[in-house]
Amino acid sequence: MKIQRWLRSTAVAAGLCLAVGLGNLPARAAEAGPAAGKRLIVGFSQIGAESAWRTAETESIRSEAVKRGVRLRFTDAQQKQENQIKAIRTFIAQKVSAIILAPVVETGWEPVLKEAKAAQIPVILVDRGVSVSDDSLYVTLIASDFVAEGRMAAEWLAKKLNGKGSIVELQGTVGSAPAIDRKKGFEQGLAAAPGLKITRSESGDFTRAGGKQVMEAFLKAAKGEGAKIEAVYAHNDDMALGAIQAIQEAGLKPGSDIIVVSIDAVKAAFEAMVAGTLNCTVECSPLLGPAAFDAVEKAVAGTPLPKQTIVEDRLFDQTTARDAIGSRKY
Repeated sequence: MKIQRWLRSTAVAAGLCLAVGLGNLPARAAEAGPAAGKRLIVGFSQIGAESAWRTAETESIRSEAVKRGVRLRFTDAQQKQENQIKAIRTFIAQKVSAIILAPVVETGWEPVLKEAKAAQIPVILVDRGVSVSDDSLYVTLIASDFVAEGRMAAEWLAKKLNGKGSIVELQGTVGSAPAIDRKKGFEQGLAAAPGLKITRSESGDFTRAGGKQVMEAFLKAAKGEGAKIEAVYAHNDDMALGAIQAIQEAGLKPGSDIIVVSIDAVKAAFEAMVAGTLNCTVECSPLLGPAAFDAVEKAVAGTPLPKQTIVEDRLFDQTTARDAIGSRKY
């Protein structure tokens, strides 16, 4: 009898323990991830680390993944589209929950995005768009208005130069959305100032070394022709900083002998404005992690999303740089 009572009490205790354990499962599942009850796995295909802006974007995505308990699978494409396409196919094979893509160029994505759609894996584009015949191949694009950025830069420069002068342009990566749109917007802004002309334009591939190299060639050509360069328009700050170095090495003063305008508003650009070597930069925020993962969670849950979310930008010049530099996060 004692043995029977002991067996019954043991069984009851075990049952209670099992019930308590099972009761805890939903709470643990909720902590691990959203509605599906499991931790999200997200693939992020990044272009590379060609600039301080790009590094800041990567850090924003990574830190937000950690904050939300998302398992992030990260790849650096080293500025090569073929590497991004391979990465996306690897993410598809791994059956990730979603893919975040910062596309290096606009075209050439349709086949691999069709594969992602067939696998029912939502693709969220960040900072750059793609050109496809079917926009259902991606869920949403989170980016700045690159055309507006270029236009803001041109309008500021037109006022600075009183509507007259020669400009050299340092373009971004050939075929990339920001390079295409920032050129387009800048030209739109110059339309109201016919006395301003772009005399030379070449790609510096969004890198500081590229900007320096192209600017050296521009200065050499202008000297040979006896021409004057009044201003430099760079599609990003890193190229502008490279151009500033080339101008200094040529014995000229950037910021006064040659006006320098760029886009991105990284902290190094603010430092250059405070130093007087950069005149103006238009903000393009790389802090897209929170918005990207908001979109991921909604896409996985089947919640409709706008096709595009525009990130608000601002313009800073030497008159505002000193007050703003302390609050910069990148």
